[in-house]
Amino acid sequence: MSLQGNGAVAIWHDIVPEGLADFYAWHGGEHMPERVAIPGFVRGRRFAALDADLGFFNIYETRDAGVVAGPDYRARLNSPTPWTLKAVQHFRNVARSLCGVAVNRGAADGGLLATLRYNTAPGGEAAHVASLAPLFDRLMATPGIAALAAIIADEAASGEVNAEEKARGTSNARPRVALLVEGWGDIPEFAKTVRDILSPATLAKLGAVGAEPAGIYRHQITLSK
Repeated sequence: MSLQGNGAVAIWHDIVPEGLADFYAWHGGEHMPERVAIPGFVRGRRFAALDADLGFFNIYETRDAGVVAGPDYRARLNSPTPWTLKAVQHFRNVARSLCGVAVNRGAADGGLLATLRYNTAPGGEAAHVASLAPLFDRLMATPGIAALAAIIADEAASGEVNAEEKARGTSNARPRVALLVEGWGDIPEFAKTVRDILSPATLAKLGAVGAEPAGIYRHQITLSK
């Protein structure tokens, strides 16, 4: 279904192979319940790559954009558990943005998810997303598309370095814009549809900077409050 709120924490990352079992145990058993318990957090979901540059995509949906920049979430980020400090050592190539939801359409959940993350000229994010409306109309009119969203990063909140990021010892990438498309059809047809309509060349003409072909993911787990 469409995102369950007007804010979101979007995270893409790899996990080193030797840390995968610990990541799964920690993320589903401790981390997601901890995050969803934060006031204003509504739902957490994790997706694993089928054909994408980074192995996992996680999204936490919040009541509003203020929640992701608020004191309750900040306090949790800066008080990581011992297991969190251990688990984050397995992360590589992290991209993370704290976002407001600019577009939120659809009425069904999809087992497939396509994500695109990129930048725009500073300050041009809202106008860029508005220009995508005809592309979103085409997607939502296509069989097999369940929902879509466009989220825009709060650059100040996303850029705040917290204890978890410090524990990893490497900085996050912080994309300004992300597009999320959920689908329920066969994987090849879904991937082709999204990659054709939201191609890097098309997005670049509308102001996107650094867009790559959409990454395709499958759903792994959802946890709601």
